[in-house]
Amino acid sequence: MHDLAHGVARFQQDVFPAKRELFSRLAAQHTPHTLFIGCSDARVVPELITGCEPGELFVIRTAGNLVPARTPGADGVAASIEYAVGTLGVRDIVVCGHSACGAMTALAHGHDLSGAPAVADWLRLADASVARTPGTADVPALVRQNVLAQLANLATHPSVARALARRQVTVRGWVFDIATGRVEDLTAAAPLAA
Repeated sequence: MHDLAHGVARFQQDVFPAKRELFSRLAAQHTPHTLFIGCSDARVVPELITGCEPGELFVIRTAGNLVPARTPGADGVAASIEYAVGTLGVRDIVVCGHSACGAMTALAHGHDLSGAPAVADWLRLADASVARTPGTADVPALVRQNVLAQLANLATHPSVARALARRQVTVRGWVFDIATGRVEDLTAAAPLAA
């Protein structure tokens, strides 16, 4: 906790003063251009990867960058998607997987998750990804299939389906390679610049 307190002090002393005008504007408006759905993994930092400033990304982070298909009832991921698309009017949505993903590694290698029942239940949301991946234990292939499966799940959300039908939003599937910094766009012909 001591390091976090020092980080806050550095933010208040160095970062905030340099960005005071930006934060002043952000205090009065919330208009992110992109919904970024990524993994909870601490090595995947959306603002750092994309070079975005505070206020530009609306970020949802889940283990394995999983997006549950829309179902009735309370769901924090669904509520966040609906708010970003339906209320804030984001123009772009990115689902970003990454190399060395612990969730995808556990699935690819069949790790025993009996000691983590909530994790096991959550990762069942990736069953379609596992079924679509040829070869067991191919983590990079599973990461890619999982991003594509989450894009399909994303389209089941009414706010997203409406925005797609009206051509008000663009949806992308990315894979971030931690070791190289490269970002592969699975929905485009060529990888993004490294």
